[in-house]
This record gives sequence, C-alpha cells and structure tokens, in this order.
Amino acid sequence: MFDFAVFGSLFLTLFVIMDPPGITPIFLALTSGRPAKVQRRMAWQAVCVAFGVIAVFGICGQQILDYLHVSVPALMIAGGLLLLLIALDLLTGKTDEPKQTKDVNVALVPLGMPLLAGPGAIVSVILAVQRADGFSGQVSVWAAIAAMHVVLWVTMRYSLVIIRVIKDGGVVLVTRLAGMMLSAIAVQQIINGVLQVIHTS
Repeated sequence: MFDFAVFGSLFLTLFVIMDPPGITPIFLALTSGRPAKVQRRMAWQAVCVAFGVIAVFGICGQQILDYLHVSVPALMIAGGLLLLLIALDLLTGKTDEPKQTKDVNVALVPLGMPLLAGPGAIVSVILAVQRADGFSGQVSVWAAIAAMHVVLWVTMRYSLVIIRVIKDGGVVLVTRLAGMMLSAIAVQQIINGVLQVIHTS
C-alpha cells in the first residue's frame, strides 16, 4: 500500500530545501529579457534537469560519492561556492549584459543544478531511498520526488505572469533581491559544509 507518512515527510523536506516560492525571483532574474516561449521552455528544462540529477543520485548516489571519494560536506561547500559566484553576478548586474546571458542556458546551471537539485535535496533523497521499506516505501519516495518537481514547474511556469506586471524596472529590483537571497543561501550552505567537516574530524 502507499505510505502517506513517507510521502508527506519527504515532500515537505524537499519543499523546504528546494523552496518553490523562493526560487521564483531567482528564476525571473536569470531568465529576464528572453521571449516568453523561451522562458517557459527553460522552466521545463530546469525541472527536467533537476529531476534527472535527483533520480540518478536516488538510484546510485551513495555509490557515486564513494567511487569519487567525495564527502557530503565537500558537495555542500562546492555547491555553495558555485551559487555564490552566480549571486555576485546578479548583485553586480552582469547578467544584464546580453553577451553573458543570452546564449547561456541557465536552465541547466544554475537553475537545474545546484539551485533545484542541490546538495541538500540530493542527500535527502539518498537517505530517503535507503530508509524506504519495501515496494510501497520506494513508490512513496519516488511519488514525493515527482510531485515536488511538478510543484516546481507550476511555480516557475506561472511566475512569468509577474514579469508582465512588474515591467523592466521591477525585474531589475527582483534581480538584485534574488542576488542577495542567493548569496545568503550560498554562504549558509558553505557554513553548513564546514561545520559538518569539523564535527566529523
């Protein structure tokens, strides 16, 4: 039978970590200036990339980390540094320059990974898959993962309506706010990784 407790626990965990409401301003900032059709496609691509990464790590994540001799704290610190670089671009306005963004598919990096499929989400899925008991537990885990990605797609897909309301000036403001939020997320992720290194040493 379907295990609603496992489903609800993982769904809420991923909702907090992947933060659909919080990803909206970042998505708007990274995709501003592109046609609506392209933005919709990028929302779909970002969700597909995130789901693909999460699925791979859910199936054989621990084996991948062990094979590469990569610890979870190292994954968190690396993801935090990457996010920090992107946040600095948003804060300084470099993403407003066509040469730097128009030909870059931000749906893959940083949206798909590490913003959506970040270290926190990856570790949560690895642990959930390992702890799931039997077939019903596994079905519940993967149903929660799929449901979370549907929520992410709906959130980003319909956030495009906001662009029509706030216009260009609002997009610039959202970009700066997104950069500040993203830099805080990145720094916190680095701190968490460093603390885990200290605790395990």
